[in-house]
Amino acid sequence: MMFTEFGPVGNFYEAPRWHEGSWWVSDFYAHRVLRIDTEGSAATVVEVDGQPGGLGWLPDGTLLVVSMRDQQVVRLVGGRVTEYADLAAVFSGWANDMCVTSAGYAYVSNFGFDLFDPHAVTSRTCVAVVAPGGEVRIAAEDLAFPNACVVAPNGHELIVNETLASCHTAFTIEDDGTLSRRRLWARLGDPPADPDHALVDLTYGPDGACFDQMGHLWVADAFGHRVLLIAEGGEVLRELKMPHGLNAYACCLGGATGSTLLVAAAPDHDATKRASTTESVLLVTEVGSAIAATRSRCREF
Repeated sequence: MMFTEFGPVGNFYEAPRWHEGSWWVSDFYAHRVLRIDTEGSAATVVEVDGQPGGLGWLPDGTLLVVSMRDQQVVRLVGGRVTEYADLAAVFSGWANDMCVTSAGYAYVSNFGFDLFDPHAVTSRTCVAVVAPGGEVRIAAEDLAFPNACVVAPNGHELIVNETLASCHTAFTIEDDGTLSRRRLWARLGDPPADPDHALVDLTYGPDGACFDQMGHLWVADAFGHRVLLIAEGGEVLRELKMPHGLNAYACCLGGATGSTLLVAAAPDHDATKRASTTESVLLVTEVGSAIAATRSRCREF
């Protein structure tokens, strides 16, 4: 399967979304959120000094953006960025990705440790939920680098990618936003032998992901130079290799028919290198399976 480069190059693209007929993406180290039309023309929607991460929209259409280093969720109203929720009291690392449901609950993940310190203990951490109006509480604990969160096509389950446990964990979404009935959705490969230093021998690191209409999950494997389509239980249905020299960090289905897969790719996730060079690209390919229609606005995380 051939990928085509799409849109401008960036510092480090992440968190792609398909929303209102356009692609949206955060560029970490350029500190901006871009909206890219179907022809590849990009415009800056908002600048976030604290480094933009996950994106989502409230039921009234308000854009929410994770401000990673500030451990906040901010909102864009009338062209101005204001704080929506402060996550510092519950997060032990930078805030990361986010999923906003159609009921207005925002699920936000965090690193749990200093990702850029090679000697750091890769401690387990939580996912927070921000209720409509901005109230923050812990939704799930004891997670190994919770990364992307995505709502299943049935609208009642949240899947969390545990990057440093090489697995995908499912929760039932209750009416009040509470997560319950935790279970393993899929695991690929063995988890790291030393959970305190999980980056050493990690073979599968699920980063960004999105559901298709069949209930299968497209996953960017941040350590395997590939994007996978997996079924519940862990069966690999398809494997798309990245072009030489690139790794996959997030993916999203969208486009006119919902069957275009967009992948955020870069040579690596080294913060120093990515901040000083523009080598991150967006890649697209047609995959046939369309985006899942759920009761949630969460399309990719």
